[in-house]
Amino acid sequence: MRRHSETLLLVPLLPIFLAGMFPMFLIALLGFFGLALFGMLVICVGLASSNEAHDNFNHDVIVHGYARGPERAARASDMHLAARLGLRLEAVGAAMVITATIGLCYAA
Repeated sequence: MRRHSETLLLVPLLPIFLAGMFPMFLIALLGFFGLALFGMLVICVGLASSNEAHDNFNHDVIVHGYARGPERAARASDMHLAARLGLRLEAVGAAMVITATIGLCYAA
């Protein structure tokens, strides 16, 4: 079996990269306001990650019926791990917003 080149994977993703490059430049040019905007986006990603983790856990428990102890504990552990990642993202986003607010106050 021969291996395909990884560059063939990059060809369809190149337009997405080029389209996403300009908003990132715009956020960088906005300075502290851009940092606050990026912080809000990180907070939204953290909230979405936590909600998805809880949704997956509830779906597994309700649909698949993981009512037994070890199965349910394993799924709960996975949920808590994903929720902790979401909480960390929210904390990083909040720190970015606070830093941007302090920067805006001192820059003005």
